[in-house]
Amino acid sequence: MKRVYFVFAFVLFLAVAGCQKDQPKAPAGAGAGMQAMPVKTVAVSLQPVAQSSEYMATVKSRRSATILPQVAGMLTSIRVHSGEHVKAGQVMMTIDPRQQQATVASQAATEQQKKAAYDFDNVQLERQKKLFAAGVTSKEALDQAQQAYDNAKADYEASRGTRDMQEQLLGYYTIKAPFDGVVGDIPVHVGDYVAPTMGANSTGLTTVDQGGDLEAYIYIPTERAGEVHQGLAVELYDTAGKLLEKSKIDFVSPQVDPSLQGILAKAPVHRTAEMTRNAQLIKAKVIWSTKPMPVIPVLAVTRRGVQSFVYVAKAAGNGKFVADQLPVTLGDSIENSYSITSGLKPGDQVIVSSTQFLVNGMPVMPIPG
Repeated sequence: MKRVYFVFAFVLFLAVAGCQKDQPKAPAGAGAGMQAMPVKTVAVSLQPVAQSSEYMATVKSRRSATILPQVAGMLTSIRVHSGEHVKAGQVMMTIDPRQQQATVASQAATEQQKKAAYDFDNVQLERQKKLFAAGVTSKEALDQAQQAYDNAKADYEASRGTRDMQEQLLGYYTIKAPFDGVVGDIPVHVGDYVAPTMGANSTGLTTVDQGGDLEAYIYIPTERAGEVHQGLAVELYDTAGKLLEKSKIDFVSPQVDPSLQGILAKAPVHRTAEMTRNAQLIKAKVIWSTKPMPVIPVLAVTRRGVQSFVYVAKAAGNGKFVADQLPVTLGDSIENSYSITSGLKPGDQVIVSSTQFLVNGMPVMPIPG
């Protein structure tokens, strides 16, 4: 039995010795420190950066009319369609004019009646003048004839004025283009009742946009009222962030809009393929000033939650460097770079490669980019 245990122990010894022989040897110097990772660095430099604010803006034509009804009634015809080019004075729509036509006809008849009375009193006055001159009639009779004539004349002229007014009102039942332009959206239909109600409940029939140059309506918050002025630079972007045009403010309202609590500023815009529509929404970046700020490539920035970080190659002595993770506050983006409002200073060597493999304090070998 002892011999069996001895043989088993000898076999186990040989197996352990063989395993130890197959194990690779640890490299020399292991544990003395990590090997430095080569990384590209860029020196932080100061560049002029625009100090700006971004607002929503509305593109409007310099000459665009909203067509509102001036009389009440039912729409009987719509003779244009959205997008159609119209000439000044062209009939666009009609409102049922029959009631107003009857009013004009009635007033015209009244005018004829007043005219007849006026003509009669005129003849009577001339007769009384001749009789008075001949000494046949009294001064009182002449005065009465003169009074009757004056009353009839005033009555006739008032009736004629009323008829002219009613005829002018009849013209409002025909909606005409105010100038050459393009018809906008037509939200109404034949048979709709429209009325000249002002305010939010007004019935807009359509719009006519003359074309040509446009302008951007920008509402600046009242807290920046002292900074906005004519000549201030503005960059206009579409909703996807594409730069459309650079412009300058050429109008600043002297009053605050009570509903928006903002100050209206306007900037001229040239009509392009991206900006053709009246009332189109865009973004306006108002540039208040420029100042030198540290600027770094976008690739240098890493994020953890809402905090942004960069790694800089920090000297550790003896010509060695380590990755030093620094929190930074980002400013505006400039093409493929960020401006930095705090956290870096000019001359810092910012690491721009292999940042996903870095940890704070890790040895690095800077390679200037």
